Amino acid sequence: MKEISRKRILVTGGAGFLGSHLCERLVAQGHDVLCVDNFYTGTKDNIAHLLDCANFELMRHDVTFPLYVEVDEIYNLACAASPIHYQHDPVQTTKTSVHGAINMLGLAKRVKAKIFQASTSEIYGDARVHPQTEDYWGHVNPIGPRSCYDEGKRCAETLFMDYRRQHRLDIRIARIFNTYGPRMHPADGRVVSNFATQALSGEPLTVYGDGSQTRSFCFVDDMIDAFIRLMNLAEDPNGPVNLGNPHEVSMLEIAQRIVEMTGSSSVIEFGPLPVDDPWHRQPDIGRARQLLAWEPHTSLDEGLDATLRYFSALIRATPRTRDATCHAGAKASMLQP
Repeated sequence: MKEISRKRILVTGGAGFLGSHLCERLVAQGHDVLCVDNFYTGTKDNIAHLLDCANFELMRHDVTFPLYVEVDEIYNLACAASPIHYQHDPVQTTKTSVHGAINMLGLAKRVKAKIFQASTSEIYGDARVHPQTEDYWGHVNPIGPRSCYDEGKRCAETLFMDYRRQHRLDIRIARIFNTYGPRMHPADGRVVSNFATQALSGEPLTVYGDGSQTRSFCFVDDMIDAFIRLMNLAEDPNGPVNLGNPHEVSMLEIAQRIVEMTGSSSVIEFGPLPVDDPWHRQPDIGRARQLLAWEPHTSLDEGLDATLRYFSALIRATPRTRDATCHAGAKASMLQP
C-alpha cells in the first residue's frame, strides 16, 4: 500500500462482533489499526489472529474515560448491543453511549480526525412508520428496560450532530439494523445466535409472541463493506444513514429455516413477548444506495450457512461449556431484539 494512503485508524469496541470484522478488513487493507476494548462483551479470541500483524495494536481501555492517541480516523463501535448485555448494567450502557461519544468526539476534535458513530435501528423504537427512513423520529419508550440503549444512542447522535455544527467535525452516523454472522456471542440473547445454539444442541427453539414479528437480517461482511464506504465518502452526508438488509423475515420463518439447515430434532416453543419488543423492523436503504452505491448481496441462506458452521465449530471446541452456553442462550431468547 502506498504510504500516502495508509491511515492510522482507531476502532473502539474492536474485539466485539462487528469491531473484530472491521479491524480484520482494515488491517488487510494495510492501515495501522488500534483496537480498543474493555472486554465487557468483546473477546480476545475474536482478534487473536491479528495480534502478530505488524500494523495491528490492541489496547484495553474503557471509552467512558478519555483516550490520548494520534489517529486519522475513529470508528466508535464501543457499547454492548444485545438486550441481555446492555440491560445487565443499564447505567454503564448509557455512560458508554454518552460519555464514550463525548470522549471520542473530543479526541476527534483535538487531532482533526474523521469519526464514525455506530448507531442503531433501536433509534426508531417500536416504529409506527414502515419501512423506517432516516427522517423518521421514532417511537421510543424513554423509561422502559430497553431505553438505556435506545436513548443512549439517540443522545450520541445528538452529540455527533452538535459537534458537526459547532466544531465543523467531519462525522459519519450509521444506523445499523440486525446483523449476524461468525463471532456473534453465543449467549447474547439475539435471534440468530439463540436459534443456532438451541438447534445445534437439540434444545427447543423459543419463539416469543406468535412468531409473526419481523426483522431484517444483514450478513456481517456486507455490513463492514458499508461501514468502510460510509467512512470513505468524500463529503459529509449531513445526517444518519440506514445500513441493513431490506429483506424482511418473520421470527417463525427464521426458526424453521435454522432447524431445517441444521437437521435438528428441536421443536419450536412459544412464549409471551418481552416488554417494548418492536413488532416490525425493516430499513429503507435508499440513502445508502444513492450515497454509497451499496446494498447487501449475501443471501439469508448463504449467511446462515456460514454462521451455523461457526457455531457448530464453537460448540464442538468447548464441550464442557456447551450446556451452560446453550442454557444461557435459551434464557436470553426472551430478550430477542
